[in-house]
Amino acid sequence: MSINVGFQQFISVYTVSLTLPVEHVPGEEPQMSQISGLFVEKPQTVTAIKGEILNCPQLSAVFIHIILFVTGKNVTFVAKVDSSQMLRKPTMKWLKGKWMDLGSKAGKHLQFKESYDRNTKIYTYELTIVKVVDGDAGGYRCEVTSKDKCDSCTFDISVEERKQKEEPEIDVDVWEILKNAKPCDYEKIAFQYGITDLRGLLKRLKKMKKVEPKKSDAFLKKLGPAYSVEKGKKIHLNVELSDPNAQVRWLRNGQEIKPSAKYIFESVGGIRKLTINKCTLADDAAYECVVGEEKSFTEVFVQEPPVTITKMLDDIHVVVGEKVEFEVEVSDEGANVKWMKDGVELSRDGKYRFKKDGTKHWLIINEATAEDIGTYYVYTSGGESKAELEVEEKELEVLQSIADLTLKAAEQAVFKCEVSDEKVTGKWFKDGVEVTPSNRIKMTHIGRTHKLVIDDVKPEDAGDYTFVPDGYALSLSAKLNFLEIKIDYVPRQEPPKIHLDTTGSFVNKNTIIVVAGNKLRFDVDITGEPPPTVCWKKGDTVRACWQIVTYSHLMQTEGRVRVETRKNLSYFVIEGAERSDEGLYHITVTNPAGEDKADVMVKIVDVPDPPENVKCTAVGEDSASIQWDPPKFDGGVPVKGYLMERKKKGSSRWTRLNFDIYESTTYEAKKMIEGVLYEMRVFAVNGIGISQPSASSKPFMPIAPTSEPTRLTVEDVTDGTCALKWLPPERIGAGGIDGYIIEYCVEGATEWVQANETPVEKNSYRVRGLPVGEKMLFRVTAVNIAGRSPPAVMAQAVTIREIVERPKIRLPRQLRTKYIKRVGEKVNLVIPFQGKPRPVVTWLKDGAPLDTKLVNIRTSDVDTILFIRQAAREHSGQYTLSVQIENMEDKVTLEIQIVDKPGPPIAATVTDVWGFNAALEWKPPKDNGNCEITGYTIQKADLKTKEWFMVLEHNRRPSCTVSDLVMGNEYTFRVFSENICGMSDDAGISKNTAAITKTGLKQKQQPYKEKDMCSSPKFITPLVDRSVIAGYSAAISCAVRGHPKPKIIWMKNKMIIGENPKYLMQNNQGVLTLNIRKPSLFDGGKYTCRAINDLGQDEVECKLEVRGMVKNLHHLQCVTLTMT
Repeated sequence: MSINVGFQQFISVYTVSLTLPVEHVPGEEPQMSQISGLFVEKPQTVTAIKGEILNCPQLSAVFIHIILFVTGKNVTFVAKVDSSQMLRKPTMKWLKGKWMDLGSKAGKHLQFKESYDRNTKIYTYELTIVKVVDGDAGGYRCEVTSKDKCDSCTFDISVEERKQKEEPEIDVDVWEILKNAKPCDYEKIAFQYGITDLRGLLKRLKKMKKVEPKKSDAFLKKLGPAYSVEKGKKIHLNVELSDPNAQVRWLRNGQEIKPSAKYIFESVGGIRKLTINKCTLADDAAYECVVGEEKSFTEVFVQEPPVTITKMLDDIHVVVGEKVEFEVEVSDEGANVKWMKDGVELSRDGKYRFKKDGTKHWLIINEATAEDIGTYYVYTSGGESKAELEVEEKELEVLQSIADLTLKAAEQAVFKCEVSDEKVTGKWFKDGVEVTPSNRIKMTHIGRTHKLVIDDVKPEDAGDYTFVPDGYALSLSAKLNFLEIKIDYVPRQEPPKIHLDTTGSFVNKNTIIVVAGNKLRFDVDITGEPPPTVCWKKGDTVRACWQIVTYSHLMQTEGRVRVETRKNLSYFVIEGAERSDEGLYHITVTNPAGEDKADVMVKIVDVPDPPENVKCTAVGEDSASIQWDPPKFDGGVPVKGYLMERKKKGSSRWTRLNFDIYESTTYEAKKMIEGVLYEMRVFAVNGIGISQPSASSKPFMPIAPTSEPTRLTVEDVTDGTCALKWLPPERIGAGGIDGYIIEYCVEGATEWVQANETPVEKNSYRVRGLPVGEKMLFRVTAVNIAGRSPPAVMAQAVTIREIVERPKIRLPRQLRTKYIKRVGEKVNLVIPFQGKPRPVVTWLKDGAPLDTKLVNIRTSDVDTILFIRQAAREHSGQYTLSVQIENMEDKVTLEIQIVDKPGPPIAATVTDVWGFNAALEWKPPKDNGNCEITGYTIQKADLKTKEWFMVLEHNRRPSCTVSDLVMGNEYTFRVFSENICGMSDDAGISKNTAAITKTGLKQKQQPYKEKDMCSSPKFITPLVDRSVIAGYSAAISCAVRGHPKPKIIWMKNKMIIGENPKYLMQNNQGVLTLNIRKPSLFDGGKYTCRAINDLGQDEVECKLEVRGMVKNLHHLQCVTLTMT
């Protein structure tokens, strides 16, 4: 395939070379490359022309295959990894050269893709290079790692240009014109001859102009071809110049770099260094160092660190039609993530939406369907996470059904029902015919409530009314009874009679069931002449007592429980029924003709109370058993079952575990992640509805028992005891280890006895109380919250019998010589020994038993400790340690010496004085501090100043000669003694002195002349012009010299500054300062300082400029106002 680079005569063909396995030729033995690492067959090199599609030979490699597909201008490499023998998912890296990780260069030019085949357990990794260019040429490598296994495969890409045979001849040699032209004319010449690909033109022209590189005169060491640095780190670019004094310029993408906190320039001799701090992606560019006309080029690549996932995905359980939001949080705000479902990458379309806010990313499904069920993955450059989505079919619940109505003419009928989904619509039917709205009949839908209102009820409105929700096999029905009023004017007497309608709300005879919170209206037909008196009672409490009056009605309208009475009717109404309203109600009607009574039982039903005591009873690797107690109150209706929800600790999202009612009070939750804390809650369900959620269970963690402990061995055996030791299990899991249980049994028996009541945390234990002489078997079990692990059993039985071992003292190396400590220091000697049974330990000092009041001795089975809290000299001596078992014994002797500072030397005397020298002798101190005297320190002092000066240090002899004494002075001496603890606190002072007498020389003093110090004033430091900002205090200073002290006068604009509080004048040893407090624009001008004395005067002046900052309200710009 040819690519036009400017005109038809200039055509180039790109050739791409890469590695592929060699195809096996039939009839010949297959030549397998040598196996290395994880590869079964090494790839060979083949060549593909861009534009052709390669027919790749069949690959016989088992672990990794490298395949190339060249289609159009894109190149795709495919690596396949067989993970059937791997415990973890392998990690693949694509590299260019030795160090460049292509994962950080992902974009439009380099694209990566990953997929997994669950049937063959093969991971497929793809690298696609879009539109191959010259810069893609080079060596490539793919590396795959999985736990402790690693392997790599290399391949090359070379891009070459070659002319086609049918290239026509041209009369004008454009390339000669370009080679001789200036770079600024390239674009003009390209336009003149129809060349549109300027980049290709410059690349070809650059190759044509290549000449042999000449040795640089300015650079001894140039920049390397390329550098790599991680994002956020710093990088150093160094060059070495032949001229140490030469000036350099640093350029970035052709633009000069200025020194700043980010770019730091350093110069040490001929070395020039550029340091780039906190590299960002913007620093990925070409850099050059310019010295005169010579340049050194390099390229810096900035690698982004891998993006990790800081908050994993949560499993989601929804019903059809609900909104789904998967949320994940990553470590970098600018990171890109890839969403996949069941191995297929998701794209932004009408169904899926992607949202990003800082480090948080969301995958949003507006309305979930059954097709959305599956596993969703999110991938970053440094991590991945997955979550399950479960979608259940939605069920419609009836929260309030329709009630039967009995109305009279001209009254209003209201049918009302409530369902669980506020989006559900429906239709109303009367006797099977859809109801049509009119001025008298109105239908409303507000939220979850649907109403049918009929104004001015007529006899033809009586019938069966039904509400049918759209899309659900469900209907709600009620009956409208029309009550006709007949008036009988014939006065007559009739005993009262109560007519109870046992249909409708009555579940059985004289019993009414009402849902808590609903309204109860109980209509009682009453007959009798004259109209009887109606009395309602609950127990012994009178609720209401009314007399029915012809053509009128009385009502008790106040209160939640009330009675409404009309002719031949008594209405008993409870607004918002409560549990306390349940009970037996008595109705009594009386008139002069007689009396009648009736009893009505009102039963209030409600949703049940929440279940109680929700707890986790057992856990597994990915499951947990949950148990709870039924609710104390079932709502008056038997509990049908329970609904369970769970969530991760710290999360606010609850996931429903079952949509079908679960009848038992124990449940096994599955599909959980080991090592993650969960919480559970339970809802109770009866015929009325769903209870409030129970209290959350205590957090629990799905974990599995560990594997068995390893390397169980016997450490020691005595009469009746056996010491065991072991190593932790190879697989511990998220539950960790709470301890170990040790059990034993007699060889040949089957009953195991537990040796420890509570689990031990250490990896060793001594079993006691074992029968002597018996052969015992031992086993150890690891215990954690998930239970016991399989036991580690000792292969051979152990005979319980004491083993006699000869006593042996292991004296530490530092105690084999004299052990020296200072007075007051702590002595702590640990001396290990061995021997079985436990030996008898005896300590002696200088052949006598050790006094335990002076020295503390502590002895264990394996060592003995000699401890002295504060050492004293009496602790010095030879200590003998004896370890004895029966007639076997071992002894060691160690010498301890406690030392202190020595006393002062005695009898220090000046024995002879001659010239400028004095001889001094003394005797050693009486107390040498219990160690050898290592030397003496001698000091001298003359009797005039009595200041001591060092003469000699570390003098080993008890005598010395002091030289270089000053004539005419008399000296005294003192001597300090020294040992390994240091110098003595006191010194031995000489009994006599050494006087250095004069030799008769006299000094002739010159006569003293007094110098005249008078001088005229002269300024040695002048005033300096200054520019200050208005409102900020300023000071101007100068220095003057003169005697007698001159008088100082400060002037502004030749006017003397008086006692103005705005100015503060100071004179400190001739340094003159004028402080101006918060100067304004009017304080600018020429300031003069004049110094005057009797011999003359001098003055200096300066100019003070005061600048004011004014903010322009329209343009928000600052201007400077200056007044001088």
